[in-house]
Amino acid sequence: MSNEEPTPDRVILPSLETPTLTKAELAELLFERLGLNKRESKDMVEAFFELVHQTLVNGDDVKLSGFGNFNIRRKAPRPGRNPRTGEAIPIKARNVVTFHASHKLKAIVQGDAPVGEEFE
Repeated sequence: MSNEEPTPDRVILPSLETPTLTKAELAELLFERLGLNKRESKDMVEAFFELVHQTLVNGDDVKLSGFGNFNIRRKAPRPGRNPRTGEAIPIKARNVVTFHASHKLKAIVQGDAPVGEEFE
């Protein structure tokens, strides 16, 4: 047994009760940390996600500095196969959303960089 204090491997928000961060929990964090009222907090979270959603639907990329990028990628049509029957099924062309974490976020997650206040 070691006398060393354990160091956290990742950022953990103490007020989160589940591993999934919900819009309601984000609004609650804004309420607690910034002093916004609950309605303003909820509206701000909804407005943020609506803006990201609409930007992606319009076919534009979303770049969040220090966090990462959401990109729209066009996938070409291709032949597919039903795994159960082996029947050939064409897969239509479609757009998909991809996320690429920033170098800063990757470094923090890997423990190679200290966690700044903006990630607490």
